[in-house]
Amino acid sequence: MVTAVNRVDLNGIGMTSQRTRERLIQRLVDQGIGDQRVLDVIRTTPRHLFLDEAMAHRAYEDVALPIGFQQTLSQPYIVARMTELLLQHGTPQRVLEIGTGSGYQTAVLARLVEEVYSVERIKPLQQRARQRMRKLKLRNVSMNHADGGMGWPERGPFDGILAAAAPERIPEELLQQLAPGGRLVIPVGGDKQHLHVVDRTHEGFETTVVEAVRFVPLRPGTVR
Repeated sequence: MVTAVNRVDLNGIGMTSQRTRERLIQRLVDQGIGDQRVLDVIRTTPRHLFLDEAMAHRAYEDVALPIGFQQTLSQPYIVARMTELLLQHGTPQRVLEIGTGSGYQTAVLARLVEEVYSVERIKPLQQRARQRMRKLKLRNVSMNHADGGMGWPERGPFDGILAAAAPERIPEELLQQLAPGGRLVIPVGGDKQHLHVVDRTHEGFETTVVEAVRFVPLRPGTVR
């Protein structure tokens, strides 16, 4: 049973209230997000829980926000856009997420697909994200502390892969973990980055460049 304190925590008050969330949803619609499933999940996912208390009042602004360790909580538009692209041709059952971060994108995915496998290289961020999954009672998420560029081959192949950090070029390891018919959504580049969508077909891989984006770089190794 959810306690009164937890209910207020999840629903938000003031700058984290439902009214504030509705303004964000309208902004996403105005920017072209059209998948109602994605909009509904973003509307009801408490983004303020994925930030430190000092930043929570900005949770429903359409901006990226710091979460420590030189990492950011992605802009809601980008979360919505990447999720919409991932679900464009059907709902993938098994999704690999590269870069758990705060766990916000993880939580959005977990409410839309059957299983989420999320990789994070920074241990403290992963630990906080795991606590948030428990608080939200999202039990279809598995987490791994590992180098994101290598994916999670032991759990592959995946119907969908979504990356929240940008490599200079798409890692071959991720392509090989994509199931036939699967889709990879990933930012690619250095100073200039673009969102790429890669579909695995019977003939090979088909890549579409979607739009300019700005993500933290995909770094090798792990941090404890």
